[in-house]
Amino acid sequence: MSGMTGGCQCGAVRFRVAGELGRATLCHCRMCQKAFGSFYGALVSVTVADLTWTRGEPKRFDSSNKVKRGFCDACGTPLTFEWSAAIIELAIATFDDPAPHHPVAQLAMDAAVPWLSKLAGLPSSTFGDDAAMDAHYSSIVSHQHPDHDTDVWPPTAGSQVSSG
Repeated sequence: MSGMTGGCQCGAVRFRVAGELGRATLCHCRMCQKAFGSFYGALVSVTVADLTWTRGEPKRFDSSNKVKRGFCDACGTPLTFEWSAAIIELAIATFDDPAPHHPVAQLAMDAAVPWLSKLAGLPSSTFGDDAAMDAHYSSIVSHQHPDHDTDVWPPTAGSQVSSG
């Protein structure tokens, strides 16, 4: 898979990966939990030589003596986990199409929240299950960058940007 693109929620930072991706993982360590504001960080490795920042560039935080974490300074989206100057891991959900990057391993399971394995058994719903929720979701006007590259972002006054 080559030519993969992605970026932050607001569109201020965009990237393209020209080469093959490495292994995708879920990391349950407390640093990833806090950095992602979630129960784990979903990451896929890429060599720096294959990564191009096509709009903006992440700001970085030294989360430890070993790792820098890149994020969008405008919207806060977590983008990178940087091991070294040559190896970076990108947040899977920041790809325009995250589906192909399925994790093959879980790390730091000793820090995993104990009920995480029970999530699949929780009741769930989808669009069409609840008329009131459907009306609410249909009324939302997203200001999020679409899942594809754009020549200009944010759009100029009066222009429309499709979300597809």
